[in-house]
Amino acid sequence: MNILFVHQNMPGQYRELVQWLAAQGGHRIYFLTQRKDAPNFAGVETRIYKAHRKPAKDAYGLSKVWEEATGAGFGAAMAARRMESEEGFKPDIVIGHIGWGELTFFKQVWPDVPIIGFFEYYYNIEGGLVGFDPEETVSDHAPFLMHARNAVPLANIETVDQGHCPTIWQRDRFPASFHDRMYVCHDGIRTDKLRPNPDVELKLGRLDHPLTRDDEVLTYVARNLERARGFHVFMRALPQIMRERPNARVLIVGGNEVSYGGKSTDPRGLRGEMEAEVGDQLDWSRLHFLGRIPYPDYQKLIQLSRCHVYLTMPFVLSWSLLESMSMGATIVASDVAPVREAVTHGQTGLLVDFFDREALARQVIDVLAKPDDFSDLGQAARAHVVQEYDFLTKCLPEHIAQINALVSAEKHIKMP
Repeated sequence: MNILFVHQNMPGQYRELVQWLAAQGGHRIYFLTQRKDAPNFAGVETRIYKAHRKPAKDAYGLSKVWEEATGAGFGAAMAARRMESEEGFKPDIVIGHIGWGELTFFKQVWPDVPIIGFFEYYYNIEGGLVGFDPEETVSDHAPFLMHARNAVPLANIETVDQGHCPTIWQRDRFPASFHDRMYVCHDGIRTDKLRPNPDVELKLGRLDHPLTRDDEVLTYVARNLERARGFHVFMRALPQIMRERPNARVLIVGGNEVSYGGKSTDPRGLRGEMEAEVGDQLDWSRLHFLGRIPYPDYQKLIQLSRCHVYLTMPFVLSWSLLESMSMGATIVASDVAPVREAVTHGQTGLLVDFFDREALARQVIDVLAKPDDFSDLGQAARAHVVQEYDFLTKCLPEHIAQINALVSAEKHIKMP
């Protein structure tokens, strides 16, 4: 089968699926992206496209996102045309993310080619990031600006033949009229590779000996250290945690940029802001900001963690939560709807109110002090992820079934 993946930041949500398909052989697979340093996957032809146009900095706010989306969409469509005219590649199916408008004009290029579109987030004024944290002011214009962003999914629900959402919470953010056009299935977690490891060791530059499971390690992981992922709440809980657990070592992973929400007013970012607020209450000899680390080191970090904190406002669930569960971590997480879909309090993890830093501190201290009392949570968390989110046994069969439903029988992908 000829398969075209489209995602501006390759591989995005298709990290496992595209590699599995390529490994089966017999398929001609292209990946269209804006990412110039995209990973090189065996059996996958990567093609770079440029947005045809980008909005000016002073573009009208209510149409700026749509202008950017159509510029990306037209650029991607023209690249698709070149694939066919110059390379003779016409896909039997297109699979891609709709959020940046890349798929918007694909039916104008290939009216007869089915499309599965990834619908990640619909912007509502209630129940999500905006207005959740009282420390962040909300403009009177926010409802208008947010709904204007929805022009992209509203256009693309008519572009795709099938929509895809990774969680029920994300699907339910979209209008009810979308739901019959979507299937819900996570991207998938490689639980066969992400396992507990009692013998794990991790060397940190400033320590003379590697960390092991015998050390009292507290971990926090996010793509970026930002409010949407509760970094400010975590930092405010740390003084009490470090005071009451004098042997605890805190490992923090994440960049200092902003993926979601507003930027900090501190020129050093939210990390700098929080260091100014609570830095004089912390033992810096036991606090490690690791930045962004290689994936194998991230795995080791979670495998040796005695307590892993996952905080988020109501927003898209991070892969790191499910990956940490797969590795058997004892997790303390924020009690918000998207997390509750994956974690059951007292069974597969521990949930605390997002804003209650004292409750967070007390729960973390309890786990650090009595790890054996909570070890069953990590075991149950792994079992849950294996059953509900495993890529090979749970998610892959559903994704392949959805692809096969849109192509002729002779093109069907066979499961091993």
